Amino acid sequence: MAYVDGFVAAVPTANKDAFLKHAREIDALFIKYGATKVVECWGDDVPDGTVTSFPMAVKKTPDETVVFSWVTWPSRAAREAAWKKMMDDPVMQDPTRQMPFDGKRLIYGGFEVVLDL
Repeated sequence: MAYVDGFVAAVPTANKDAFLKHAREIDALFIKYGATKVVECWGDDVPDGTVTSFPMAVKKTPDETVVFSWVTWPSRAAREAAWKKMMDDPVMQDPTRQMPFDGKRLIYGGFEVVLDL
């Protein structure tokens, strides 16, 4: 069954173009190393919560937008092999490459697909 990496981050709204440039570069690596699909979503209707919410989880500030992204892999084994290759890729090793958001507030995880309709 498929495997999914999920990501949630707060991106400075003014950095939307820089985020898309960054995403295109990194997403190309996901595809190069075996991902079957990559989706990037820019927050449009992401309400603040009172107990928990996407904005609270990433400590979003008023000048930021929540992004939600996922990468689909054929399997967890394919995903783990790809991540190893990605970490050695020259794009990832480039010391001048900078993320257009605070990576310390990035939430991510791997998920086994248990239902896909």
